[in-house]
Amino acid sequence: MHLLFISSLLPDGQCATGFEIANQAIVDGLQAEGTRLTLAGFRRPGAARPDTAHIDLGELGIENAGASRVQKLRWLADAWRSGLPVSAAKLRVMDDATLRARLGEAGPIDAVVLSSVQMPIAFPFLGGLAPAILVAHNVEHLSARENAEHARHPLARLLYRREAGLLEREEARLCAQASVIHTLASDDARRLGLADDPRSIPLSLTVGHAGARGDDGRRDCDVAMIGTWSWAPNRAGIDWFAAEVAPLLPEDIRVHVAGRFDGAPPVAPANVAFLGRVPDAQAFVRSGRVVALATRGGTGVQLKTIETLEEGMPAVATPAALRGLGSVLPSNLRVAAEPAAFAAALVDLVRRERAGEPLRLDGGAFAERQRSELRRGLREGLSRLAAPAMEADHASRERRTARA
Repeated sequence: MHLLFISSLLPDGQCATGFEIANQAIVDGLQAEGTRLTLAGFRRPGAARPDTAHIDLGELGIENAGASRVQKLRWLADAWRSGLPVSAAKLRVMDDATLRARLGEAGPIDAVVLSSVQMPIAFPFLGGLAPAILVAHNVEHLSARENAEHARHPLARLLYRREAGLLEREEARLCAQASVIHTLASDDARRLGLADDPRSIPLSLTVGHAGARGDDGRRDCDVAMIGTWSWAPNRAGIDWFAAEVAPLLPEDIRVHVAGRFDGAPPVAPANVAFLGRVPDAQAFVRSGRVVALATRGGTGVQLKTIETLEEGMPAVATPAALRGLGSVLPSNLRVAAEPAAFAAALVDLVRRERAGEPLRLDGGAFAERQRSELRRGLREGLSRLAAPAMEADHASRERRTARA
């Protein structure tokens, strides 16, 4: 089976965000199931090209972090003029005919994989190229609605509400059109109106790091946090941590926060250091005594949570950080929703780790379970996709036999 895998960004093996990690895991899983893949998408400026068959649509910077004020205003103007959500308007840098011609370079295909909704919203014809597998990384309209609730400026609230309305309509269209819909958290299927829909198949994800490195004893900080903080749901989490949790920590508890911000980091106590983007996310996570997973909203699955559990790291997490992971969780994980309980759990784990208690676990079993469930979900989706084609082929053979 030949699949055309379309994403806003080409998976290049150097994953910088949770979206890219998820894309790579799904690509690896589909290839492991024996499919032939052609990848299609834009490249982050300076990113390498994939080492598998691909259609490079050119370099395109789409992240808010690092974009100038002029660029952001241009995106808003393009979105308003086109009637598209901003996330889709950013991608509309060529016309339908040009994109259709480029995608034709893949040759005959059996199905198209639409990884997230932005590309098929920007180019609606994509869902009709072939039977479609839609990968809903998040419930985008609910995330936009949350962003509107958290926005401090009236104009920002207006823009996010506009995004939520457009995204809700487009997500409904894409779900109605798709032959298979994969969500990354089972609750997201219900939120998309797909409860009990046989086309809806949840996927587990794996980061793939488990067991890659042993504990080298390096401890650069007591509490490590990492994320794409330019994404509004993640920003809400770090703002909550800085304002409500960090002031409750003793001054000798050192917190390091890695990842890029869109604008300035939040105000935080002196024992909280913001490091920006780090060259090796895995090494950074392992350099802390404990990981803080302070998610406060959003949808989909939290890749930083999966990475933490695959690494076997002790951690404190909010309930939202654990969505989509089921009830079997490691013994070195604490769950806390309120600031005081979150801070107390961090202090307890840090003190115990400082005292030499071995709190790191082997995350291999968790990683293998995630990998197995990912393969099972993809296999089920491919089987469902293949069934109508097999039925049509059988009917065609019967008609030919009858005519003979």
